Amino acid sequence: VPLVESGGGLVQPGGSLRLSCAASGFTLDSYAITWFRQAPGKEREGVSCSTMHNGGTWYADSVKGRFTISRDSAKKTVYLQMNNLKPEDTAVYYCAADYTCVSPTMVANWGQGTQVTVSP
Repeated sequence: VPLVESGGGLVQPGGSLRLSCAASGFTLDSYAITWFRQAPGKEREGVSCSTMHNGGTWYADSVKGRFTISRDSAKKTVYLQMNNLKPEDTAVYYCAADYTCVSPTMVANWGQGTQVTVSP
């Protein structure tokens, strides 16, 4: 399911960004949304997921307590609020929709992603 990521940018360590994952033509309420990231020279990894049911969420250990995933059904958008950013959060961030939270190998079609750079 094609999605559009936005909201990346350059931020200093300790700063915040809010990424958006938007759908066109369909509601995201019927899907679990997983955020991924890929840093230079590293494999793509899951960062966070919002399940379809009961407001369930998952976070990678590296972002727990700093990142928050949320949904705005009216805007057909899922957000990733990123606080206290660290240089190691620098990566291209992607989102994907499926019936459950997924690993990168389960995603067939990727969007363009949005670049997040954390640097002094």
